[in-house]
Amino acid sequence: MRPFELGEVPALSRSTVDRQETLRNDPERLTARWPDARLVVVDRWGRTPVRLDAVDSGEAPVSTRKAAEFAGEPPVEASFLGEWDGVDHWMLPVDPPSESDTIELDGGWGVRQEVPVSADEAWLDLRGHGALLDDTSAGLLTTAEALRNWHHRGRFCGRCGSEVTRVQFGWASHCTGCGNEEYPRTDPAVICLVHDDIGVNGANVLLARQPVWPPKRYSVLAGFVEAGESLEGCVEREVREEVGVEVGDVRYLGSQPWPFPRSIMLGFAARTVSGAALTPADGEIEEARWFSRADVRAAFDGEHDELMLPGTTSIASVMLRSWAAAEQ
Repeated sequence: MRPFELGEVPALSRSTVDRQETLRNDPERLTARWPDARLVVVDRWGRTPVRLDAVDSGEAPVSTRKAAEFAGEPPVEASFLGEWDGVDHWMLPVDPPSESDTIELDGGWGVRQEVPVSADEAWLDLRGHGALLDDTSAGLLTTAEALRNWHHRGRFCGRCGSEVTRVQFGWASHCTGCGNEEYPRTDPAVICLVHDDIGVNGANVLLARQPVWPPKRYSVLAGFVEAGESLEGCVEREVREEVGVEVGDVRYLGSQPWPFPRSIMLGFAARTVSGAALTPADGEIEEARWFSRADVRAAFDGEHDELMLPGTTSIASVMLRSWAAAEQ
């Protein structure tokens, strides 16, 4: 019997685009190729258009635009995303559609969400609908949203407070006051599936829900890595702080960018004593419970009345599905 591993690549970790630094540091090349480039347009809510007839396919491509129709050369607010299939791809912030209808889609956690529809395109956000995209589009939109959020939140220099300008085609900022340069930041956060010590992969999993979540919504535990802390140490501390349980056998599973606004989720598994008493952290965890493998399988099949699990965009869903499919 082997410890379980992730059974698939997390939705937002998929990418096919060549994003090497040398491409974005060649202004002559980028400018010359701009007329044939494609744009991933993103509105202020992080939504991008997808062909309406492709939404239900599970591999929908983002509806990119021709760069030449927007400008004769790369605008300052455009960010280079990379090259795919011989074509450069960029992100460009745009206004949302002025006139639109709406349709309802699953926005994760079993919650229906209204999304705008305009000109036979649905405007989808990454957090709720990233799993509906094909691999290339998922990678493009994840990078686009990460850069959009970084620029939106970093308009002033952290050193002197002056305004900053964008350089390196969206991959750096330059302070107009002190000349300081900054680059896109990513905050590491651990997310851990804790199971008991029955067999190799446990018979039960520890799930919890936050006070702001509705009843029945549960997920695995997560938290940000603190300064001077190892990833494994963060796992042990977060589980102890949130539910009062000591864990061991901490092992890495995989990762997923989570640009809301600038995190990367580092997935782990850990073991604890079967039936360990749970003490939810006051104000942080509303409830924590042990669920069996049969419970988790039933929840994913929509047949559990007391358990609602994360949507497919999150690495938490992949972790739980992989655990549920493993043998004890």
